[in-house]
Amino acid sequence: MKNNSIVLVSLTAALLVNSTHAGAEESFIGWLLDFSRTKEVKPVTDKHYQEECGECHFAYQPGLLPARSWDRLLKAEAMRDHFGDNAEMDIDTLKEIHDYAVENAADKSYYKRSRKIAAATADGPTPLRITELHYIQRKHHELPEKMIKGNRSVKSLSYCDKCHTQADDGVYDNDTVSIPNYPDWDD
Repeated sequence: MKNNSIVLVSLTAALLVNSTHAGAEESFIGWLLDFSRTKEVKPVTDKHYQEECGECHFAYQPGLLPARSWDRLLKAEAMRDHFGDNAEMDIDTLKEIHDYAVENAADKSYYKRSRKIAAATADGPTPLRITELHYIQRKHHELPEKMIKGNRSVKSLSYCDKCHTQADDGVYDNDTVSIPNYPDWDD
């Protein structure tokens, strides 16, 4: 009985200590009771983030990069040359988007895929491109170049939503993949 009490106290303490990270998932109780948290990445829930980022490209979920990446990517000076494009926006909107991305980053999430990305990026340089993450490259290593770069409907791994049919919802499981022009890719 004493051992069970120690385990219960330890578990409770661990949950309370880690509840600050679960705060990015809205509320700790909500997170604890939402069993879908065990998979994938948290979908985009911020209207400004979705509108501003989604205007030019797929609005990547913040859980696909660590906070330090979003912090570098979403600075005013970085937005003037955002991967070759000028993506400047008013300072208040940029701050809101920056704060949302940092608060919901991989290293602050309890979604399974985000946690894996956080662990894989914990050391080393700050990644600035999701497609350059070792984790993402490893997940796509079996796909021949002709299915991605050579596929006029896909062109690059950066177009997540071209193959991942539920990418908008933060779902990247293999069973939701449909590669355009290659209907039998996984046979």
